[in-house]
Amino acid sequence: MNHSESTTWSRLHSGWRAGRIDATVEQLVLWASLFWALAVNRPLHAAALRGRDWSEPATWGFAAAIFTLVVALHALLLLAVANRWTVKPLLAVLAVTNAAAAYYMGAFGVVLDPSMLRNVLRTDTAEAGELLNADLAWHLLLYAGLPWLLLWRVRVVRKPWLPAVGRRLAWLVMLTVVLAGTMLSVFQPLAALLRNHHEVRYLVTPGNYLWSAGSVLAADARKAAKPRQPIGLDAATGASWAARRKPMVVVLVVGETTRAANWGLSGYARQTTPQLAQLPVVNFAQVSSCGTNTEVSVPCMFAPVGRRDYDEDRIRGQQSLLHVVDRAGVRVHWRDNQSGCKGVCDGLPGDTVSSRNAPGLCGEEHCLDEGLLHDMDERLQQAQGTQLWVFHMLGSHGPSYFRRYPPAFAQFQPDCRDDDLRRCSAEEVANAYDNSVLYTDHVLAGAIAKLRAHAGEVDSALVYVSDHGESLGEHGLFLHGMPYAVAPEVQKRVPMIAWTSSGFEAAAGLSRGCLLPALQRRASQPVSHDHLFHTLLGLLDVRTSVHEAAFDLTQACRPAGVADPA
Repeated sequence: MNHSESTTWSRLHSGWRAGRIDATVEQLVLWASLFWALAVNRPLHAAALRGRDWSEPATWGFAAAIFTLVVALHALLLLAVANRWTVKPLLAVLAVTNAAAAYYMGAFGVVLDPSMLRNVLRTDTAEAGELLNADLAWHLLLYAGLPWLLLWRVRVVRKPWLPAVGRRLAWLVMLTVVLAGTMLSVFQPLAALLRNHHEVRYLVTPGNYLWSAGSVLAADARKAAKPRQPIGLDAATGASWAARRKPMVVVLVVGETTRAANWGLSGYARQTTPQLAQLPVVNFAQVSSCGTNTEVSVPCMFAPVGRRDYDEDRIRGQQSLLHVVDRAGVRVHWRDNQSGCKGVCDGLPGDTVSSRNAPGLCGEEHCLDEGLLHDMDERLQQAQGTQLWVFHMLGSHGPSYFRRYPPAFAQFQPDCRDDDLRRCSAEEVANAYDNSVLYTDHVLAGAIAKLRAHAGEVDSALVYVSDHGESLGEHGLFLHGMPYAVAPEVQKRVPMIAWTSSGFEAAAGLSRGCLLPALQRRASQPVSHDHLFHTLLGLLDVRTSVHEAAFDLTQACRPAGVADPA
């Protein structure tokens, strides 16, 4: 040990005995990076080493390389911005966010990519509250509280500016060399891992959520700098509008977190849709969602081109289906029982269930979905012209499935009554989730009952489709939001139903006796969120050049010779 190193360690020892620790910025950053590589990057190490043979020396070498890369990367990035005044506050904040990120990645199997971070940043306080629990508190105490205690005892050593700059440059060069050399030493297996498992890069904590948050904020800033581009400027009414004798109301119910695997109408072993099973609805059993979370799926399902040619900037930068039909003269109204319309209803009329103050349906945090139907009879009695009502459900939003239904619908027992799903058995989680689906069935049947009751005065149709599915513990995953390419099918397969009143076909300009049989035939084939935009244009008989007949499920019933504007 040379004189300089001896002096440093003597200072550390004497500082500790005096109740404090003297350390340079570089030492502090290196300690933090080492701690995070060990404590909060376990999901990364598990994913990177999955399937490797620990009896092989190459596996141990690869594990050491991954660890070294994580340490060097974060130390390099932190030393590029940290100084004597900012290093402790910066590390203190990162200690908390790192601990929280590691907890949720480990508990629910989530991946902190940009779409997940967008979802996190748009989560309301009620939803966020349901994700707070005792296990999280203990995790924060251990993985953030302990670093805070150590940081409190650290005194950052002050150095003259010229030697400090030289020292910092030497560290940056050294870390760059270590990073590059380590990458080159495992280039082939590392490249194969990242090529075949893109999600692994979003397990590197804290780089994952910092990059993703920056990406989301930058995209939002670009969007805020320019208005949404209008689409369907040529939208016009079809010939059926002039012949209508009654008002027309189309109700689109956007479900939340309902997966096809637990949908009774689609063959689930349990009958979770008993009321809909008694109604003349068309059930689409093979429906693919556009995304695995609300922030992606909702804007996508209201766009003319969705998952088949997915372009997030384009989707978020354009107006939605609702603006197109509004331009043609359809009266649009969005009623929300969740976290907003994600921009698709910007500038259009709307309200929330909580603002309607439905008696007995709203608690301190959330309202039950029956609140969406509050005053529906009055609205139907007063309906005029052609209207599109969108109901955005709370549905089966997790993890608090038991909060999504009233006691009368707790049919499947025992049900999980805890916000932390890991505290419940697989059976209890499934029971609570199925009870929430049972309640969704009740709400949809109630909406159809009201439309049927007013069928003599209003021609109507109802379409229900969920925005994405859910994992209930399969393969260690809970909730949703996995990157689409690697997400399990239960997060991407969703239910969809359609119902129309007896006079709706004529009002929409469709051939009599054609629509329900045509939909029944189509229901046995795969469909997706991509069909929603164009099918709603068909149901409303709005003609525009952005309409694609191949994705309109009503097109087979459109009389020959009727075409969209060129």
